Amino acid sequence: MRGVWLPSVPYEATAQRPEWTDLPPAVRAAVEARLGAPVTGVRVAHGGFTRGFAAVLTAASGERVFVKASSDDYLVYAYEREALVTAALPACVPAARPRWSTRVDGWFVLCLDAVDGHMPGLPWRPAELDAALRAWATAAQALRVPPPLDVDLPDFADACQEAFTTWREIAAHRAPVPAMPRYALGHLDELAALEGRLAELAAGHRGLMHFDLRLDNVLISRDGSAWLCDWNWLCHGPAWFDTAGLLVTAYASRIDADALFAAHPTAADAPADALDAALAALSGFWLSRATQPSEASPNLSAHQRWSGEVSLAWLAERCGWRTGEARLGMCDRGSDGGEEPGPDRGEEPGPDGGEERGPDGGEGPPVLAPPAQAW
Repeated sequence: MRGVWLPSVPYEATAQRPEWTDLPPAVRAAVEARLGAPVTGVRVAHGGFTRGFAAVLTAASGERVFVKASSDDYLVYAYEREALVTAALPACVPAARPRWSTRVDGWFVLCLDAVDGHMPGLPWRPAELDAALRAWATAAQALRVPPPLDVDLPDFADACQEAFTTWREIAAHRAPVPAMPRYALGHLDELAALEGRLAELAAGHRGLMHFDLRLDNVLISRDGSAWLCDWNWLCHGPAWFDTAGLLVTAYASRIDADALFAAHPTAADAPADALDAALAALSGFWLSRATQPSEASPNLSAHQRWSGEVSLAWLAERCGWRTGEARLGMCDRGSDGGEEPGPDRGEEPGPDGGEERGPDGGEGPPVLAPPAQAW
């Protein structure tokens, strides 16, 4: 039986962010001036993979807000877009709204409503995963007709041609093979073909997608509802891709991610091979990026390698690459498209989180293996 497969670093401890006292005095003074009172409490968000300041601030007046700040050009651009996008989201979309933004000495500061909640942990608790999927279904439905926005939005199909090319480059001998499970080396042609399908499957979608929907961009509030964060990469594209990306961590949690994908409203109009194409593209993207050093977070490469391995394992299970059986017929389809996924979502893991295991119940590959190693 497939076991729980956990990353080496918890998602709530992946970032190295500056403290409130590390910000320039002029930035702190500007924030307190906008709050109308001194900051008396600071709770830094340690999830994510950037070095930008991000924290819930409590003012002497009792007001609580969530503040992001950076002088890095990349993050300034991201925070500016987030301010514009979140201000225009339909009211039913569960996302924190901006209160104000300001520029101070080359820094951009974004103040959002503070959500009284926590990031989900791994393994997923079924109730929290259900809440996240419901929140995304609500948001995706509201964004099927794009709201007026004062920002240009890219097209996901175009982004596919730039970001998701790993397996095709490897198959054409234009790129090296990244560290990856050995079993996948015999399926590079299938991976390249599935990856190449994604842009075609995504073409023509005028609705909007989040394009960065991950466990660490979800907050669970005290009432059990979910809120979705970090909307700066909104684009035109298929919402089912975000659903697939979010469910990678569900698969790692020993939950029936296939059944959840099939039952989600965003998958209602997804082509038969949409999930396979998404998993192929994501696995190649993450595994290739894991070999590239990053100054954003010392844990980014580990996250990318683990995410790539999990998404590849999920695809391998669907395709029967390890067992010799094409489960659900997703990569060797007959005319009827294969069996219907069953309703079983798997057992909720025990308090110890279960063993770290691969998709076939055996031990999974080490998350922090040397980049040159192939398993």
